[in-house]
Amino acid sequence: MGRVADKVAFITGAARGQGQAHAVRLAEEGADIVALDLVSSIRSVPYELASPSDLAETVELVKATGRRIHAAKGDVRDQASVDAVVADAIDEFGHIDIVVANAGIFSFSAGTPTWRLAEDQWQDLIDVNLTGVWHTVKAVVPRMVEAGRGGAIILTSSSAGLEGMPNMGHYVSAKHGLTGLMRSLAIELGPERIRVNTVNPTTVSTRMVLNDATYAMFRPDLDHPSLEDAVPAFTEFNAIPVPWVDPSDVASAVLWLASDEARYVTGVALPIDAGALVK
Repeated sequence: MGRVADKVAFITGAARGQGQAHAVRLAEEGADIVALDLVSSIRSVPYELASPSDLAETVELVKATGRRIHAAKGDVRDQASVDAVVADAIDEFGHIDIVVANAGIFSFSAGTPTWRLAEDQWQDLIDVNLTGVWHTVKAVVPRMVEAGRGGAIILTSSSAGLEGMPNMGHYVSAKHGLTGLMRSLAIELGPERIRVNTVNPTTVSTRMVLNDATYAMFRPDLDHPSLEDAVPAFTEFNAIPVPWVDPSDVASAVLWLASDEARYVTGVALPIDAGALVK
């Protein structure tokens, strides 16, 4: 216990899925949490995004660990929105030591190659998954540097940030962009003892994946595929024969990167991918 004791972690996309798992795991190990989420829909996204009740659940789960949490609605596409949440968090906690830039979306049309993506599919995804991470960094880094406490920044990328994949060129582009952003930040922030890394999971069992639209993408040969229909296609990605990893698997990696156990680890893209990248 206490691997990130007395630290404050700012997590975007914290209402459910990986973000919620990160918030709870870091809180279990002693961190106070700043949780930001859009808790609203985006028209080009073909599945339901997190709701206010999801964010309320994150709040209760963190409080159950005995740690404090500041939760707020915010849009990573809007710099002023992120800035406002960070300012409120600094007023409440005094500092931020850990950043988990996790907010992300996925959109697609089954069997649609990159050059046929709709304009809003491309732009919305880049705005959230890449520009939103930059906005998060812009909001927090000056505060971290000013505090002089060092720290850790973890960007949620993907195995798709390290290899190409068909019919999701916008997602692959954004996640590859995070790899470059992370490496540049690691160089720039090294002198401030702020470490910057990415986590690069394979498919994760969250509602981004577990929905009818995704099943249809993975099984275009069926009219109305079910989860059971899609499992073999998910499993085919990975060297270890599992269809996905759990949010807790990624949260354990985030905790390690945020802790002093990884105090000299920076500029690294860390796969949690069941061997997808070596297959």
